[in-house]
Amino acid sequence: MNKKFIPVMLTPFKANGEVDYDGLTQLTEYYLKAGAQGLFANCLSSEMYELTETERIQVVKHVVKVANGSVPVVATGTFQGTLNEQAEFVKRIYDVGTQAVIIITGVMATQHEDDPTFNQRIFDLLDLTDNIPVGFYECPVPYKRVVSADQLKLFADTGRVIYHKDTCLDLMQVKAKIKAGSGRNFGLYDAFMVNAVKSLQAGAAGLSCIQGNYFADLVVWICENYDNADQCAEVEKVMDFFVNNMELMHDVYPQSAKYCLQQQGLNITTTIRTKSKAFSPDVKSGIDKLFNKYLLLQKELQLEVVTSSM
Repeated sequence: MNKKFIPVMLTPFKANGEVDYDGLTQLTEYYLKAGAQGLFANCLSSEMYELTETERIQVVKHVVKVANGSVPVVATGTFQGTLNEQAEFVKRIYDVGTQAVIIITGVMATQHEDDPTFNQRIFDLLDLTDNIPVGFYECPVPYKRVVSADQLKLFADTGRVIYHKDTCLDLMQVKAKIKAGSGRNFGLYDAFMVNAVKSLQAGAAGLSCIQGNYFADLVVWICENYDNADQCAEVEKVMDFFVNNMELMHDVYPQSAKYCLQQQGLNITTTIRTKSKAFSPDVKSGIDKLFNKYLLLQKELQLEVVTSSM
């Protein structure tokens, strides 16, 4: 079964902090040339909370334009505000050409509110947004609210929920959620690279992990070869590469990912708007060593070098 890599897109910024739309074109082309079969714009990796409302719309609109119908684009549409205000922004995000609008689970109810309250708000939001297809993202910010399999079934049964980016880190829960959405136009995309192969084997539609912002072609390769009996040793090697370097790739992210993409030829800065640890010489050295390991692995797998048009 065809599995998809849906990158959680970065937002390139100029040195002065403005959105770099030329860089965003390059980045979008990089994902597509690597083999991404969809794009998740305006997400946490995009520094969505540091973008203005206008920038959120313009960034998504730009990605849709560059993709030009070659792959579907999804994007976050729920932030702070009343339910009516969120519904209106969902419509605006959908109107620029997205396939589905993503609902951040932690925005729909506070940490202290129960599941029935959350469920009702989701149903109310669906009522306010016509027939717009939606998805869920268990985003860590403002807090990570994990949707249960039973809840997911309730929502998938409406026919409106077609996408779920899962961050529960629990393979048993992932399997239950996949089952909950079976028989529907629905796909679960696992964010946890450690469980990538097992999630795909269990029926996940694909992967949507930050590791794809370092080495998109390797994540695509896993999606294509996770169940290839002739590539078992290679699959294990690629997975070891990701798992053994997971801490490094999460450190000073997304700045370190932007630096790594520079090494691959993208003309973008390492400027970020989110508060982060300093991109120290030690972190830079670690990414340099990681990139050299990647080049060896890329050569061993006979993967083409991925760069965007400049």
